[in-house]
This record gives sequence, C-alpha cells and structure tokens, in this order.
Amino acid sequence: MPLLVIKVNRLSAVFWDVDGTLADTEMDGHRPAFNTAFKELNLPFHWDETLYNTLLAIPGGLRRVKLHAEDRGVTLSQEQLEQVRDRKRVHYLERVRKGHVRLRPGVRRLLEELHRAGVQQWIVTSSGSASVMALLEQVQSLIPPFDGVVTSDDVSTGKPAPDGYLLALRRSGADGAASLAVEDSAAGLSAATGAGLRCLLTPSPWDAAALRDAVADATAVLDHLGDPGHPASVLSGAPCQDGTVTLKYLQTLLEVPDR
Repeated sequence: MPLLVIKVNRLSAVFWDVDGTLADTEMDGHRPAFNTAFKELNLPFHWDETLYNTLLAIPGGLRRVKLHAEDRGVTLSQEQLEQVRDRKRVHYLERVRKGHVRLRPGVRRLLEELHRAGVQQWIVTSSGSASVMALLEQVQSLIPPFDGVVTSDDVSTGKPAPDGYLLALRRSGADGAASLAVEDSAAGLSAATGAGLRCLLTPSPWDAAALRDAVADATAVLDHLGDPGHPASVLSGAPCQDGTVTLKYLQTLLEVPDR
C-alpha cells in the first residue's frame, strides 16, 4: 500500500499590519494626535477612548474624521480634511519620537526569529508612508529591517479591499499559498483573506468586530504573539506551545485547510 505523502510548503513570507498589530499606535498615538489637530483647527470634536473605540470600526483616518463630522452635522471640505491630515501627522510623528508608541508582546521576538530563518517580512498597512516610516525609525534599533513596505500611498483602495496585499504579493514574488498575514482588525482580516492569504489575528482590545468574525475567517486567533513569562491565549485555531508564536507554529498554520 503506497504511503500518503503530504506536501508542506516552507513559509515564504509574513505580511504584517502596523496599527494595532506591530504596535499599539491607536490610543496613545493617533487618537491624541487627532485631538490636538482638531483643537488647532477649531473643529468641535474630541475623541475620548470610548468614542474612538467605536470609530475604529471605520477603516482609514480621514474617512473616520469625515463620517464622524457628518454624524455631528458638520460638513468638512476637502481642504479642511487635508489640514486635519497634515496637522495630525505632525503630532503623531512627535508622539512616536517621544516613545508613546510601543511594540506589542511577542512582535520583536518573532520578527527576529523569522529574519534569522530567511523568511520575507513585509508591511502592508492602510496608514500613510510618513506615519509608518516614523514608527520604523523609532524602533529600527530593536527589530530587523523589513523586506518591503506597502502603505495607503501605494494603492487606490485601502483595507478591507485586498489591494495592498495583492501588491505586496506581486512585489515580493512570495508564494501566496505559503504566506501568512498578521492582522488585528476585521478590515485587515477581510483584506488578507480577500487576497487569498491565511491570516493570524491578534485582535486589538477595541475591535470587537474582529473577535466576532475571527472564528469563521481567521486561520488562528490569539490575544497577542506571546513572550516568555507573558504567554498568549489561543482564542481559536491550533494550540500554541508555551503560549509563544514561533516559526514552527506559523508553519503549522500553512497545513490548516483553507476555509
């Protein structure tokens, strides 16, 4: 009787989201930067944590501003939206440089392990290039370099559309069947799976929608990537030994049948 041989692809690439995945950028980075911009421009908005939790269901910062303004009965011109974007960017970069934004648990450890193993690592984000580069400059002494970056400046449609991931797959030449995305949000999960990628989801505490949708659409769901002494909890998917996501664990996710 012939042996059944199961072919397992070697992990080709990992595509990382930024905001809420690589680092906790939202509550202590983007939110206060928006508030400072609103104050400077005399706009009648202030986003506390509870409100911002709700607004994060809207992908894209400027779209978030536009829709919130309309909900408050305020119509902002394109010029005003661009002013908000420009002033918010200044204050966000300043907060990043002052160390208000930190990597999430397990990120540094896993980035280093994948780099040593020669696995391609790319950023795919709905944030603009300036915000991403500021964060990378701040943490460049802590983590290995990425092989490439795809931001909102590179595509016409951001997440939940799959455009960013499709572009990253083309540029990297990675085998999509042997690649994974790491995301934290419902929009990011939709973008990754829409590009045909398996997705490891580490939901942000404020994205309840991601938690609701994760079991059906994500390959695995953990509260974070885990570090020694700070183990992750598996919410859905394959068990994770010692509560730390490793190259070996990611490799097992490639064996999970497509959903």
